[in-house]
Amino acid sequence: MDVSIITINYNTISLLLDAIDSVIFHTKNLEYEIIVVDNNSSDNSESIILHKYGNLVIYVKLSENIGFGRANNEGAKYAQGRNIFLLNPDTILLNNAVKTLSDFLDNNSNAGICGGNLYDNNEQPALSYSMFLPSIAWEINLLFSCRLERLIYGKNAQFNFTNEVRKVGYITGADLMIRADLFRHLNGFDADFFMYYEETELTYRLKKTGYEVYSIPQARIIHLEGQALSGNWKKRTKLSLESREKYYQKTCGKFIIKVCNLIFRINALCKCVMFKFTKNTDKYEYWKFISTNI
Repeated sequence: MDVSIITINYNTISLLLDAIDSVIFHTKNLEYEIIVVDNNSSDNSESIILHKYGNLVIYVKLSENIGFGRANNEGAKYAQGRNIFLLNPDTILLNNAVKTLSDFLDNNSNAGICGGNLYDNNEQPALSYSMFLPSIAWEINLLFSCRLERLIYGKNAQFNFTNEVRKVGYITGADLMIRADLFRHLNGFDADFFMYYEETELTYRLKKTGYEVYSIPQARIIHLEGQALSGNWKKRTKLSLESREKYYQKTCGKFIIKVCNLIFRINALCKCVMFKFTKNTDKYEYWKFISTNI
């Protein structure tokens, strides 16, 4: 088996069907399997998927919502592929991206993770990766609204316009392909993360072993970002803040954590002032919530 494609469902059946259809339509010239791990959804997904796809899809039903990382770990237990492709349900393949990414891992021994170029629903360039792992540099970059990345890397800071493979800090979790043996060697995603930052923490550990992370622009995928999320924004934001803190605790010393948090607080306060002044109520409320929950 070449590739095991794992996608996590939590009440996203309509999106999931489009994602699976795009995989089946575009994926050619390699042996693959599709594994759907369901986080105890109430969308009748099991009967719908089994009726439509039958044995084409391995359906793993969980008794509770255990989060993104742990659900992928469960899916990996069933994976027979040499490479594992973690694909969000809110994605649509535009070409034979699975083979493109798998071939790259197979032909480059120093590559541990790779991902493609992501596009929004209008097929315009979208966030596909970051050149920095969360760190002091990453926090400074966010403080200046990602201008640091753009100053250093130009328009290729978060999307690969070069048509050439390039090393990056981390691939977004929407379309992350990793060697199966390496995923297992690293014990998969850290179970302490329910959602958010799990892919960056996994990437951090992977890079510590000497492997690199690559953007492969020839693999093209639509990412309908945010459409697979449920719950109110305050709950999701608080969860993201908690995961951020866990990431730093696991990867940095106390002094670095203090510096990162100080920069983040300054960033949140600056954004509050800016959006209050410009009367952007939604963004002001968002950053005000962050500033009071750091």
